[in-house]
Amino acid sequence: MSSTSAVTAAETPAANGHGEVHSTAGFKALTLGSIGVVYGDIGTSPLYALREAIIAASGPAGIASPQAVLGVLSLILWALIVVVTLKYVVILLRADNNGEGGTLALMALAQRAVTKGGAIVLLGIISGALFYGDAVLTPALSVLSAIEGMKLVTVTFEHYVVPLTLVILVALFAVQSHGTARVAAFFGPIMCVWFAVIAIAAVPQIMLHPEVLSAFNPLYAVSFMLHHGMIGFITLGAVFLAVTGAEALYADLGHFGKRPIQTAWLFIVLPSLAINYLGQGALLIGDPKAIENPFFLMFPEWALIPMVALAAVATVIASQAVITGAYSLTRQAIQLGLMPRLEIRHTSEAHSGQIYIPRINMLLFLAVILLVVLFRSSSALASAYGIAVTGTMVVTAMMGFVVIWRVWNWSPIAAAALIAPFLFLDITFLAANLLKVFEGGWVPLALGGIVMLLMYTWRRGSKLLFEKSRKLEFPLADLVAMLEKRPPQRVPGTAVFLTSDPECAPTALMHSLKHYKVLHEKNVILTIETAPTPRIDDAERVRMEQLSETFSRVTLKFGFMESPNVPKTLAIARKLGWQFDIMSTSFFLSRRALKPAAHSGMPRWQDLLFIRLSQSANDATDYFQIPTGRVVEVGTQVTI
Repeated sequence: MSSTSAVTAAETPAANGHGEVHSTAGFKALTLGSIGVVYGDIGTSPLYALREAIIAASGPAGIASPQAVLGVLSLILWALIVVVTLKYVVILLRADNNGEGGTLALMALAQRAVTKGGAIVLLGIISGALFYGDAVLTPALSVLSAIEGMKLVTVTFEHYVVPLTLVILVALFAVQSHGTARVAAFFGPIMCVWFAVIAIAAVPQIMLHPEVLSAFNPLYAVSFMLHHGMIGFITLGAVFLAVTGAEALYADLGHFGKRPIQTAWLFIVLPSLAINYLGQGALLIGDPKAIENPFFLMFPEWALIPMVALAAVATVIASQAVITGAYSLTRQAIQLGLMPRLEIRHTSEAHSGQIYIPRINMLLFLAVILLVVLFRSSSALASAYGIAVTGTMVVTAMMGFVVIWRVWNWSPIAAAALIAPFLFLDITFLAANLLKVFEGGWVPLALGGIVMLLMYTWRRGSKLLFEKSRKLEFPLADLVAMLEKRPPQRVPGTAVFLTSDPECAPTALMHSLKHYKVLHEKNVILTIETAPTPRIDDAERVRMEQLSETFSRVTLKFGFMESPNVPKTLAIARKLGWQFDIMSTSFFLSRRALKPAAHSGMPRWQDLLFIRLSQSANDATDYFQIPTGRVVEVGTQVTI
């Protein structure tokens, strides 16, 4: 699931919010961009997917028969057709949230359609958490598998595989803070070269063993599963490696639009992948010993070093897409109230989607480096890879059912009939991957479990804190009426009080009256809301309500994929008649120091975890981009 990547989709004004395209030039640019970003992950799967599946299918014998090779190939080809083409390209790309895709966008869409959305939020938390497991595993596995091709040039390179992988990964994470706009322009063309080369290299092998084309017959896949018992089931877990990256199709919907993504898949990516897998299969039918590395052994010796270099670049592109996806997912999670505020830096003035989150970058970097050092080979890491992605796909299918039923207004039976076959397949793949828990599958589960715990704790703690604060606060309407009857001393200028609950008097206002015993000439109660849609039209951005002569209530609305910028948005309020000068306006924020209560709605350890998360949250002044010189912070102590 890559997202908000830096490819120049936004530069072409061809796509509107729903992925419609207005010009041929724009359509071509978006299609090329989608090849670079959306298909980086799935496009590098041939480096390891067939090899791992054939090794699993070989069982104790160690060598797979031609029938087994055809069976595995048939499973891979039909997984690409059913899971990627039918589920994602044909069905899920239509389930957009105002033109945006991805698991949290789907969660917000499903939540709008269901009155009690607790289960939907839980599904969103699970899929979001599992994605972080994918974001850690993709760079480690794909770069390692590319660099391992060096061992075929000469055995002496074997000791340099891990160090070189680490060097590439360090460089990859180091450049994130500079933004990826410049390099992103090359993503599409490089991946086009990659898909062309992997397809061309496979053609001679297919011509030598044309019988490999019979793998398109699904009976080979069925026969393999029926005759191989447990080995067939284990093989299914490895086969799934061929479709990892399918979530990216859906996640990047808002950046490239539906038609460019569908066109790129059907006419370039799917044919290239199918030809390459068939070529690897043909090579293995002719020479079973080529299982050592069938991808690189399809190439002549003189082409090995250029191919390792091209593979390394392709895997870095695949990794980049997942890393930027993690940034995008984090921003959505913060806006949807699943994570504390983190520092978000914009790396491009032109494209709001290009962001960098230092803390997420550092955590991903440490986790990726640790994985490479611990596992040291792509085969060892492949066991860990499938669980995170299959788990996300199961959750996506479940939320997809809710959207088809409640948003598309299908009958529940028709919605179930459409989704059930895909859900059954996803659950089967998940079960097959769960067999590899002790071989490394515990890694994404542990990572996902930690992120789920953090998201749940933050959401639950925030709710309890809101409820507790509301009991202690004074109704705003009553306070305004009292102040209008007996006004305190007035001082010139405008005071803006930020609050999450517009019905109650902000803590900062109460403390200001208590300690300073003065009131500004104009007072604004400001609330910032996050909508369940990705972006908000400027016409709906600001809502103003005059409470009295000196008090007004202003609500600023942002989509869950937008970064709130208060001063910029207040310029819209000025057009609506709110006369203010930023230089004579003071922003009042309350900073709460949390203490664990003797009895709260959470266990003590969870209270302490929530307090720790609150302390790590980025300053509201920075997050809402308020000028620091205009901010007054008032401290309060709250027990939770």
